[in-house]
Amino acid sequence: MALKIKNNMKAIIVILLVSSIFVSYNVFFRNNESYALSKYGSRGEEVRTIQTKLKRWGYYNGNVDGIYGSQTLAAVKKFQQKNGLTVDGIAGTKTLRAMGIYSSSSSSGSSSSSNSSSSTNSNDLNLLSRLVYGEARGEPYTGQVAVAAVVLNRVKSSSFPNTISGVIYQSGAFDVVSDGQINLTPNDTAKKAAQDALNGWDPTNGAIYYFNPSTATNKWIWSRPMTVTIGKHRFCK
Repeated sequence: MALKIKNNMKAIIVILLVSSIFVSYNVFFRNNESYALSKYGSRGEEVRTIQTKLKRWGYYNGNVDGIYGSQTLAAVKKFQQKNGLTVDGIAGTKTLRAMGIYSSSSSSGSSSSSNSSSSTNSNDLNLLSRLVYGEARGEPYTGQVAVAAVVLNRVKSSSFPNTISGVIYQSGAFDVVSDGQINLTPNDTAKKAAQDALNGWDPTNGAIYYFNPSTATNKWIWSRPMTVTIGKHRFCK
């Protein structure tokens, strides 16, 4: 009788252990899967979209084949490092959101601090989009991204204010501020160009100035070393 009770107790303990492992698996791995949306070994359209964006921004040189291989992994890590994200090579919600793939409205439990950060990012994007629209709406798409990149390069430079608004509203920096075009509503192309620049695409090779050679009257700007010409604008350092 005692032996039978002992065997029953062992069976109960085994069942409890198996149940505990099962629950832990579902809580840990399933929850992680909801955030690890694409990772090494993944395949599909989302991976193809990731590769397309990273290739456009210069992080990825491989084929856009929808296969999350070693090249895609390395490119995602570079993008994460550039954008201040956790460098784990996993395209989770934060990384996909930074790429413009995953909408913040899809996440239900954001904290007040993340809401504040999202608001700041939204304000920066809106202002940068207006600058692009005012300064370069007639330029090719790459040229519009380039104008936004100049603003961001100035933010990084010790010679300029360290915020997007500070750079844009610096006295005499941009004609669209003085003539009021900064207040125009940007179109979708300008918004997309601003977002691409924020995501790390810099067609200017680090330029902090640009001008139109056909209309420029400032002799000093001509002395700046040129990095590239895109559309009607010459970009320089």
